[in-house]
Amino acid sequence: MKPAKFEYHAPETIDEALFLAAQYGDDARVIAGGQSLVPMMNIRLAQPDHVIDINNIGGLSYVREDGESVEIGALTRHHRIEKSSELMRLCPPLPAAARNIGHYALRERGTIGGSLALADPAAEFPLMAMLLDAGIMVRSTLGERVIHASDFFVSVFTTSLEPGEIVTGIRFRALAQGEGWGFRWLARRSGDYAIVNAAATLALDSGGRIGRIAMALGGVGATPVRLTALEQSAIGGETIGGWAGAIAAEAAVLVEPESDKNASAEFRKELIEVLLEKSLEDALARARGQAVV
Repeated sequence: MKPAKFEYHAPETIDEALFLAAQYGDDARVIAGGQSLVPMMNIRLAQPDHVIDINNIGGLSYVREDGESVEIGALTRHHRIEKSSELMRLCPPLPAAARNIGHYALRERGTIGGSLALADPAAEFPLMAMLLDAGIMVRSTLGERVIHASDFFVSVFTTSLEPGEIVTGIRFRALAQGEGWGFRWLARRSGDYAIVNAAATLALDSGGRIGRIAMALGGVGATPVRLTALEQSAIGGETIGGWAGAIAAEAAVLVEPESDKNASAEFRKELIEVLLEKSLEDALARARGQAVV
């Protein structure tokens, strides 16, 4: 199929893009990598009257350290994130997530800002945004604001972006020294969205108990899920015996996924338990300086 008729705009500055976004509001869609929007337009799932292409705008593709955070420009391609030595040092879950996205051609064009703005609940970067306490930086002609990931994702393909707002960058929490991480998923085929994905970070206190923990799940609801209450109850716990399985089993009880054409709710609960347990075990191994296969 072909997309419905639309007017194409290619601004060369962020101010010009913001003016166009404000002028056309809900009638416009911003295109960055185009790996999601173009297919949606071709099958007419999306039919914007105006398409604002921000690829010509300089200064929106970068990776830089900012204190205890790492900041990534909205136009940064998945492939750059995958290969970034700085991110491998500061925030290794992000390159791991990028490496898992689709196929090479998609990673060459797709952008992190576009992935977050699409808000697919099974996608890798929305999951990482929840796990790593991301702040999504957005701009409009009225000014700038930062939206926490927990407030940014509203439902399937729905965010809290207001008409006229454009994502310009994302700030992630960098991992602390000695903090481990894990990321596991299951998809039907290589390159497909995950049926369920799970991610965790873990740091031990001086006594070898859980000092800090974060856990998030994707593909289990209308948005990625952060297991905040379960994290709080896990603090101070020992990492012996079946500790990871016990936490994962509790997560499977707390989360209520829905059935769809890809998997039943019951199967998703099983995946939550298996994948989160493995993610926690990987995080513990890395926190102890051990290799993860």
